[in-house]
Amino acid sequence: MQNLEKHFLVFFSSDIPEVLFFASHKSVYEQSIPLPPWVLEEVSKNPDLVYTDKSGRRNPEYISLGCDSLPVLGGRTPIQVYTDYMRSFHDRFRDYLGNVIVQLVSKLETQFQPLLQEIQVGMGPCGELRYPAYPESNGTWRFPGIGEFQCYDKYMRASLEASAEALGKRDWGRSGPHDAGQYNQFPEDTGFFKRDGTWNTDYGQFFLEWYSGKLLRHGDRILTAAKGVFQGSGAKLSGKIAGIHWHYGSRSHAAELTAGYYNTRHRDGYLPTARMFSKNGVVLNFTCMEMKDREQPAHANCSPEGLVRQVKMATKSAGIDLAGENALERYDTGAFEQVLATSRSDSGNALSAFTYLRMNKRLFEGTTGGTWLNL
Repeated sequence: MQNLEKHFLVFFSSDIPEVLFFASHKSVYEQSIPLPPWVLEEVSKNPDLVYTDKSGRRNPEYISLGCDSLPVLGGRTPIQVYTDYMRSFHDRFRDYLGNVIVQLVSKLETQFQPLLQEIQVGMGPCGELRYPAYPESNGTWRFPGIGEFQCYDKYMRASLEASAEALGKRDWGRSGPHDAGQYNQFPEDTGFFKRDGTWNTDYGQFFLEWYSGKLLRHGDRILTAAKGVFQGSGAKLSGKIAGIHWHYGSRSHAAELTAGYYNTRHRDGYLPTARMFSKNGVVLNFTCMEMKDREQPAHANCSPEGLVRQVKMATKSAGIDLAGENALERYDTGAFEQVLATSRSDSGNALSAFTYLRMNKRLFEGTTGGTWLNL
């Protein structure tokens, strides 16, 4: 909390009924918040507790979901540890959970008592429900690389092997795809992700269903636990998925696949996620709300607008609220107008809330900053 300068809510009755502003000394993607020391100690004794790529590189951002239900943390499972943490949070802040209370002090004065209206439940790296397929902070990945599958710790490999054997396809469970390329390649550079690549074969479909299915079940376990802890508190729960808009225009949607979203030209990968959120009564938080296709580099085959439309339709079909935020630090009128456009319900769900990233002095300077403040 020492890095948090301001954190407050603004409400208004228009297309975006709730806006959250916050700022920190660093952007959320530059923050370094490691796993607790006692967890890192367990990782030092058993490196397979964290995600691993095909080259054996370990990623200590998050515990591998392959051991969700195994007692690998001092005799407890990761899901039990997450649940205990949420219960501790609930007990510590129980008096602050719920809706904002408005008390009329006089005809001219209104006193607001801000409470914790919404709790965003982290389910992966940067709090997002995904695999750490594009580790940018250590220089391994750079935009717009396709990323790599994160399924090579012993727990994920055991799960893959068991799934393949259950189908009578033992060879499919020996490893992840051998032709999926490297972090900074493009789809057409690989046998797996190219136009008519392995992703569209029986083997590719098996692997991608297993890989994305593991992620969905992980999210469901955590959100089910969160619902059990916070039910009756008056606070909404939300969860975030990543806005992976690069290579969205390709058939395979390679960068989404390595992150765990089985979304291709022929398959909607966001509807199953939205339905899982709906099952748990959780708001889906998504990004890229300020981005336009024409602003993106042509070689990256991006379509943030197409991606946002797809997620809006998925949440509408699943019957859940959609909240949004901007992906980049923007203060210009064009970004402001794009947020207003994506907030409307003309193509899927309207936004129930918007989080502005990131509040600093530039927001209060000049004419463009004033535009955002007029939200």
